[in-house]
Order: sequence, then C-alpha cells, then structure tokens
Amino acid sequence: MSSQDLSAAESAETADSGAEAAGEATAPETPCPVIDSIEQIGSQWRLVVLHELLNGEARFNELKRETDANARTLSRVLNDLQETGFVDRRLEEDAPVATYYSLTAKGESLAPVFEEIDEWAQEWLAECDA
Repeated sequence: MSSQDLSAAESAETADSGAEAAGEATAPETPCPVIDSIEQIGSQWRLVVLHELLNGEARFNELKRETDANARTLSRVLNDLQETGFVDRRLEEDAPVATYYSLTAKGESLAPVFEEIDEWAQEWLAECDA
C-alpha cells in the first residue's frame, strides 16, 4: 500500500471517528437520574452553598465567610444554583444595598439527602478519623 493510500485510509477513519463523536454529542441524555442529579448539585462548592443555605437565608458576605469560597467562585456558584432553580436571590435596596440568598422548594427538598449523607459519613468515615 502506498503512502497516499495510507493517508486516504487514515483520513476516512478520522472522518468516521468525527461522525461518531458528533453522534455521541447529539445522543440523548443519560437515562440515569442519579447522574443527572449529580451534574446539577455535585460540585464541591454547590454542595457547600446548598448545605449552608439549609440554615436559612444568608447575605453574600455571610456565605463567603461561612463557605471560605472566594467572591468569584461564590458568585458563579450562586448564579448556577439560581439558573437550575435551587436558590432564590432577593435584593434589598435600602442603604446599604444587600443581596440575600435562600433555597427554593427544590433546594429545600435536598435536606433529607444531606441528612442521609451525614448519617452515612458518621458510620463509614468515622474510621478515617481514628
């Protein structure tokens, strides 16, 4: 086989791979609700913020202090959580202007999940502390 034939074969193979990749990109989303759920709430900072807001409404700076997130990260996470319907934002325009964040009903529905994770951690991660 000549080098031109090899190049043509490689080009065809690359095109087929590209078509497969394009097919994968347009494939239906995963049928697994666990994976879909983890994609929405699974980042470290999202979980930390959601857990903190279980204690009630909080101002941006309170969340920043309690979570140890930097302002840019916290802002991005809060925006993501608003877009996905877990968090509400309330602006109080009195002097000084204050922004408050609280959980929506969707966010509050995660409380039992956090309780289960806490119970699991108490049982299974206690040996890590020893």
